[in-house]
Amino acid sequence: MTTEEPTSNVPYGTPEAPRLAVRGEALLEVDPEIARIGITVSARGSDRRDALTDLTRRNTTVIDLVKTYGEAVERVETGTFSITPELTKRGKGERVRTYHGRVHITAELTDFTALGELTTRVADLELTRVDGPWWSLRPDSPAHRRARQEAVREAVQRAREYAEALGTTLAALVEIADIGADNTPYGYGGPAAPGMARAAYGGAPESAPALDLEPQRQSVYAQVNARFTMNPPQL
Repeated sequence: MTTEEPTSNVPYGTPEAPRLAVRGEALLEVDPEIARIGITVSARGSDRRDALTDLTRRNTTVIDLVKTYGEAVERVETGTFSITPELTKRGKGERVRTYHGRVHITAELTDFTALGELTTRVADLELTRVDGPWWSLRPDSPAHRRARQEAVREAVQRAREYAEALGTTLAALVEIADIGADNTPYGYGGPAAPGMARAAYGGAPESAPALDLEPQRQSVYAQVNARFTMNPPQL
């Protein structure tokens, strides 16, 4: 009984079929598709129940205001909620001086014209803070596909140029792989650049003018590894 040695994948070519390995890269600058703002609603009171009632009222006001923008708002989510006592020392013991309540809301918008107006109107509310906007692309944005396709085209063009420098042409495609799929220490695609953060505390008696917000363009990056065989060059 004999055992056969496993055939290993040779990482290089042969004189009859030289192998050519290249990397294709693409970087696109595209307009964002989504803007997110974070809203923190606060309330305080000397009694826990009063603080909670006030916080509930303010929270409802904010959510109702956000929802008046209809389809411009794609998603509204409530995050953390807290009621915290503030203690003060009097004599030999501690007593509750006041209660602080907070609730965090995230709103996701696709209409950037409505974004400026909504941000100002929410920030104009008492004891309400607005952070953001943070600009981003959807996970399934066509921009990601475009970047990957351009990276592949760039790899093919680069391989052709190498082959032309040797006076020959490409013969066949051996492999195309995402960076990292073939155990290289590189990665493709990067996080969207964060937007400028802005915070405001309201309370003005008159409605504030809408902010003129300029969407921050997003960088979409893609890389691929590609391997080809060439027709034997005459050296």
